[in-house]
Amino acid sequence: MKNSFNARRALEIDGTTYQIASLPALRDQGWDIDRLPFATRILLENLLRREDGDVVPAADIEAVANWDPDAEPSTEIAFMPARVILQDFTGVPAIVDLAAMRDAMVAMGGDPSKINPQQPVELVIDHSVQVDEYGSEAALMLNVEREFERNFERYAFLRWGQSAFENFRVVPPATGIVHQVNLEYLGRVVMRGEQAGETFLYPDTLVGTDSHTTMINGLGILGWGVGGIEAEAAMLGQPVSMLLPQVVGFRMVGALPEGATATDLVLRVTEMLRRHGVVGKFVEFFGPGLAHLALADRATIANMAPEYGATCGIFPIDDLTLEYLRFTGRDEALVRRVEAYAKAQDLFQDAATAKEAIYSSTLELDLSTVEPSLAGPKRPQDRIVLGDVHTSFTTPLPNLMPRTPSPAAADDGGGVAVAEASTAVAVTLGAESFEIDHGSIVIAAITSCTNTSNPSVMVAAGLVARKARARGLDAKPWVKTSLAPGSKVVTRYLEEAKLMDDLEALKFHTVGYGCTTCIGNSGPLPEPIAEAIRANGLVAASVLSGNRNFEGRIGPDVRANYLASPPLVVAYAIAGRIDFDMQNEPLGQDGDGNDVYLKDIWPSQDEIRATVNAALKAEMFETEYADVFTGDERWRALPIPEGATFDWDAESTYVQHPPFFENMPAEPPTPTDIVDARVLALMGDSVTTDHISPAGAIKRASPAGAHLESKGVTPRDFNYYGSRRGNHEIMMRGTFANVRLRNQLVDVEGGYTRYLGEGASDETISIFDAAMRYTEAGVPTVVLAGKEYGTGSSRDWAAKGPSLLGVKAAIAVSYERIHRSNLIGMGVLPLEFVDGDAASLGLTGHEYFTIRGLAALETFEAGRTLSVEARSGDGATKTFTVRVRLDTPQEVQYWRHGGILRYVLRQLR
Repeated sequence: MKNSFNARRALEIDGTTYQIASLPALRDQGWDIDRLPFATRILLENLLRREDGDVVPAADIEAVANWDPDAEPSTEIAFMPARVILQDFTGVPAIVDLAAMRDAMVAMGGDPSKINPQQPVELVIDHSVQVDEYGSEAALMLNVEREFERNFERYAFLRWGQSAFENFRVVPPATGIVHQVNLEYLGRVVMRGEQAGETFLYPDTLVGTDSHTTMINGLGILGWGVGGIEAEAAMLGQPVSMLLPQVVGFRMVGALPEGATATDLVLRVTEMLRRHGVVGKFVEFFGPGLAHLALADRATIANMAPEYGATCGIFPIDDLTLEYLRFTGRDEALVRRVEAYAKAQDLFQDAATAKEAIYSSTLELDLSTVEPSLAGPKRPQDRIVLGDVHTSFTTPLPNLMPRTPSPAAADDGGGVAVAEASTAVAVTLGAESFEIDHGSIVIAAITSCTNTSNPSVMVAAGLVARKARARGLDAKPWVKTSLAPGSKVVTRYLEEAKLMDDLEALKFHTVGYGCTTCIGNSGPLPEPIAEAIRANGLVAASVLSGNRNFEGRIGPDVRANYLASPPLVVAYAIAGRIDFDMQNEPLGQDGDGNDVYLKDIWPSQDEIRATVNAALKAEMFETEYADVFTGDERWRALPIPEGATFDWDAESTYVQHPPFFENMPAEPPTPTDIVDARVLALMGDSVTTDHISPAGAIKRASPAGAHLESKGVTPRDFNYYGSRRGNHEIMMRGTFANVRLRNQLVDVEGGYTRYLGEGASDETISIFDAAMRYTEAGVPTVVLAGKEYGTGSSRDWAAKGPSLLGVKAAIAVSYERIHRSNLIGMGVLPLEFVDGDAASLGLTGHEYFTIRGLAALETFEAGRTLSVEARSGDGATKTFTVRVRLDTPQEVQYWRHGGILRYVLRQLR
């Protein structure tokens, strides 16, 4: 490694001498390091330590040291994360791909052991448990049993991976949510490792296969979510190619007022930053208000960086960081290393002496102005003040109603509503009879890493339940209630505070330790309720303490979804409807007939703080994480397949050898033009990865359901798409199959399109069937979309699926960062309309699209544009300009190789 800046320094800690790439050494040479944001300093250290004159030239280090906060990003840097973290939905296909790469390496005459993680990789199994059972003490046991029944093959495969690959560890099921386990246990803050025969200390940095990897930013660790494709490359030692980002400073002053929670704060922050515009940027929080935010509050805010659109939302390392590390049972020697290293590198913030950095732009929030809020019914940035929720529901209601086909309809739903504004329906569930209507809450879930990591809001939920129970209140019988703690520590302190009894009295029993409702694993509604919703076109609602509420995500029978703090989830379960005036209507009556209002059961901040201080103890973390990789008897009893390569089972419906390396030439071919492509789907704004990538339950009538039945799988055992992400046959059939997708080529919701190939009739068929017809006929396809295409989770199958369906290019108004990267990673060309969109250009989606000049893309050119010809059936042609979103030279290489995995394999052979 090179040392052009003479920045290698020795740092002695506890009698051990380490090497560091010193940032103060640059200051001594005249570089103004003090003006750099905290996150930019971490990037600078990353390059300084890894300078080699090739991947990291001295010019890149100078560019970061000279960072211009006002400049549009144009400098490409090669960031190398210190580790990678996976969850099982995205982690299983990542390990499947690595296993397939080993097979491909053998076929090419190479050494399969070269396909091996080059740095620590940890996978937490947390996305596979679903809420089948609820409202009983047996819920946890039954759900875990069902989880193992459904996922036996996947878990056995992961156990093989754990033994076959180096630097790969698995946290077994029923342990906790990946981001909370990362925050409470896996996060190092400062790493130590060997480089050129010497032991270095350096910042803990990471990428993860989940958007909410950013939660770790609350601990002062730089990391963000990437698709599984990009994570696999990082695992194999490939740097993350990125443009040196702008950094938005978010200054906080004051303290939260009585009645407001960290959830309310993050919804306000999300709203502000979405309005400001931070896509592709770093966000850094600073200011005197940080002193009033617990570490868990910081993590709550950092967690939702994807929702406000930023690459990360980072907080500095300070005394609070050290306190948290000690309290969560980290080794004292690690804490001392963190403190000494951070101070030696000017990465430690002392509130009394902190000098504010210079930012690309700055926002400020007085925490005392934060109000109790929800967000919904479709997007996390659509914040609604609590007092306005009951009236706000009526505005989106018409567009939330299910539609019947009606080409003449002028509404944006593509049809007319099938239900009236009020249509109360009688339902009998067991011994209970009641009515449900538009706005009835049928799911109330305390779930998701965003809030279950935060003791203050979890305890607040328990205290609301205790006070409600004391006044004789209960959850409504039509509400499916659930509690999914983010780690077993949460259960420990709720039990210590005697709050579990109160939560369970309102039927908030623990249903599992994992990401349940927020990821779409809410499980089926009771059939009488589901049937009433479907038969009558009701717009049912959910309230969850999560971070995602996109269409079709939470459950197929729920059309209005609202994010809320855990205590408000409990309150809404009692209210039973979203159009309830939470501030002025009584939740019910006590035993004496007195009205009980929300304010009567809401705990004070002093009460919450006192309960947390009394119930939460450091030894809880030490005990629960002492054997975190061991697992229970079910996990330990799983068979462990042997061998450097995996013995694929051709009959498996969970794990199949993917086709990404079939017929792969030794060298990448020259890119060829896309000629006479047809449109597979024409979509509007805010199409999310939930719309594109298979998620949620597999329907019997879907192509994936038909495929499973052909394999002898009964509908009861279909499981969720996420659990079958290791089987490309299922995933490609589920691509674009979301029940809420609105493809403007047809007049119905769901994964349908109009086949436009030879011999086509005016037939509406599934997108999968149409794609297979195009593929068989040798016809390329494209997708057209509006703004923020690919918003949402970092789902690799949102790119893998279209690639396998034959999509060669996407043309959108704009992209979400991760999805654009994933498309490139699978060899799909991302293009942007330069002027307008499909509608303003008069495109119907029935045209033949030709895109020429692709061979020239082999050489990088920033901001390159191409012309697209759209020819109608009558021969009339429209020409419009698109911008090529291959933003770095490395992205060009990934695309021309047919994707990042093929690129890496060719480099390693």
